[in-house]
Amino acid sequence: MKYGFWLPIFGGWLRNIEDENMPPTFEYARKVTQSAEEWGYSTTLIAELYLNDIKGPEQDSLEAWTTAAALAAVTDKIEIMTAVRPGFHNPAITAKMAANIDQLSNGRFTLNVVSAWWEEEARQYGGIFTEHDERYDRTREFIDVLKGLWNEESFSYEGKFYQLKDTKLFPKPFQRPNPILYAGGESEKGKQTIVDKCDAYVMHGGTVEEIETKIAGMKARRAGTGNPELAEFGMAAYVICRDSPEEAFAELERITNVKESSAYAGFKDFTSKSQLEQQLQLQDYSVSNRGLRPNLVGTPEQIADQILKYEEAGLGLLLLQFSPQLEEMERFAKQVMPLVEEKRNQQHGVAL
Repeated sequence: MKYGFWLPIFGGWLRNIEDENMPPTFEYARKVTQSAEEWGYSTTLIAELYLNDIKGPEQDSLEAWTTAAALAAVTDKIEIMTAVRPGFHNPAITAKMAANIDQLSNGRFTLNVVSAWWEEEARQYGGIFTEHDERYDRTREFIDVLKGLWNEESFSYEGKFYQLKDTKLFPKPFQRPNPILYAGGESEKGKQTIVDKCDAYVMHGGTVEEIETKIAGMKARRAGTGNPELAEFGMAAYVICRDSPEEAFAELERITNVKESSAYAGFKDFTSKSQLEQQLQLQDYSVSNRGLRPNLVGTPEQIADQILKYEEAGLGLLLLQFSPQLEEMERFAKQVMPLVEEKRNQQHGVAL
């Protein structure tokens, strides 16, 4: 299992807790990321939203791409996965920016392609927001343009949404043939776009059974395309690690006590503008990305056992959230990661 984390660019992950002691500043983001490299984390995912969906639209948040470029310059090993939403970007300029960050990071830049869901944010920032299936049609063309510019000496394209003629992009990305394209989606259109166009699949939090079913389904879909197997399956999850189950579940109760606030401003758009496989309740939404569904709540031993179940289900990457981020990431790295490895070795009869 590889361990990634969501970069804390919104000031936290909890919609019911005002101050999580994790400020939305680059200074804090840098400290978290540099520490994560030392502790053995492989990846940081930087969400792209121009409004703060966690703490409320009137609160501070960091912009994803400028933050990614800055982090690339002050890190050495960690993969920087940055979200991109086609409705907010010119694909040719995006291809150029991505190639540039991939070069300056020596091949550590990857993309999480997101077709977007927050209509009000698009209205405020001039993004293109259309019906669900058309958003995925745009995404397919967007990816075609990225890959074409990254791989061809001179690229022309005539699509419904994008047109290019004899466009050149140099230097090419450090990674060949392209930086890894991660994407998530639960609708029929979304899943088909991913298996046709992308390299890896990322999921919101789900139970072991839900994730196992999704992975099997996506593997079968991918096999039907003739493309190579998907390189990775990742899942978002929120971790509550404590010395006793009682302490862990007391924290769970504290953070899911739903309070009405502007932190829930995007809830209606998220549930109505996306085609979700599981019905989402306000309590689920109180922690972002359905992070509580994996049930990584309890003692280090309990959490390690649960992670191994996901590993057996085919999951290869956990994209974790913590609060407060820095302290809880360190606890997880020192108490849970070694335990997972130890238990895995015991299961497979490896001498310690």
